[in-house]
Amino acid sequence: MRNILIIACIGIISLSLVACKKKGCTDSIATNYDSEAKKDDGSCLYQVTIPSTDITSVKGFGILEKISGIWNGPVFSPTPLGSYPEWIVDFRPISPSQISAKNELDSLNDIFMSFFVCKYNDEYKIAFRNGGGFAGSVRNSYMIIDSISESPSESFYRFIDPVSGGDRVYTDVTFKQDSLIMHVYTNQFGALSTPVTHMIWTANLRDNTSALNAISLFNFPQMELTRDFSTTFNGLSDAVFYSSVADPYPEEQQPYLGNSTVSVSITNPPFIDPSKKVLLIITTKPLFSGVVFIPANLDSRSRYVFVDADNLSSFNFNSMHPGNYYVNAIYDINGDLNFSSGDYMNSGTDVPLTLTSTGSTNVSVQIDFQIP
Repeated sequence: MRNILIIACIGIISLSLVACKKKGCTDSIATNYDSEAKKDDGSCLYQVTIPSTDITSVKGFGILEKISGIWNGPVFSPTPLGSYPEWIVDFRPISPSQISAKNELDSLNDIFMSFFVCKYNDEYKIAFRNGGGFAGSVRNSYMIIDSISESPSESFYRFIDPVSGGDRVYTDVTFKQDSLIMHVYTNQFGALSTPVTHMIWTANLRDNTSALNAISLFNFPQMELTRDFSTTFNGLSDAVFYSSVADPYPEEQQPYLGNSTVSVSITNPPFIDPSKKVLLIITTKPLFSGVVFIPANLDSRSRYVFVDADNLSSFNFNSMHPGNYYVNAIYDINGDLNFSSGDYMNSGTDVPLTLTSTGSTNVSVQIDFQIP
């Protein structure tokens, strides 16, 4: 009996001790940690840090505000492609923080250019993607903003290879009011120790209306991340890619853009000279009012291509901005690559073409009329 009483007393004392232990949050990293608490009661609170997606600064952001529109001017190039009197580039936004342009010279040579916000070396910067087909081969270069100089009268932006720096490839872009100069340097696939001129494009802004719809749609430009390049180029010797498999942001992954196929037939002249070219022109404004040619609207040329007259059935304009267009075709007799007396073109002028976002469309053009 005495032993039972002793055990009972011990049990009562133990319960009393437990009951006297202070309850509270015992986790020292909690915001309501209680150093005097002996028993955790599940009340711990923790500060939750929500990663911010707001970007307050982007190095080189000013170039996005300046480059929208259709630019036209001569190109100097010591490459096998050579120089030419005009190169027309239609830059339009394709997202809130990215702008692009696509051009074809012929079936073997095309270029896709894009400026966008990226993250690199723990900073938000503007990247420049430049490349495409060159004599049938593929080459796409990535450059990231390195130097900036901006003033009310002139702005300068230098983009360099993020891996090898300016020793591999770099591009200088200079704006002066409504003109720009794009100077691209390369070490010719590593053959030279110092990069040399690849091309110099001197252009003027010819039309700033083509991009207005996209600017409004995306409220462009915005400081939003387009691509995170934090680890993209790790282990590489440069940021130049020769296939879409390795390309970190291939052309087919670009947003918003679509494809247009233009089918062409020639019924007049009845015989085709295989040495002649057909020029396909896509404009954002009509080139004719009835039968009257409007030369000023040549400033609205958005896409164009030269193709062999004897090997022509259709041409696909890919990575094309959505919008409303007009298509005309010229069988170029005199070789000046323009509307000239003696050339042949489509009598049904300004064939309409409408392309939706990420869509596809087809139009047909018949060359059947000789220009007086």
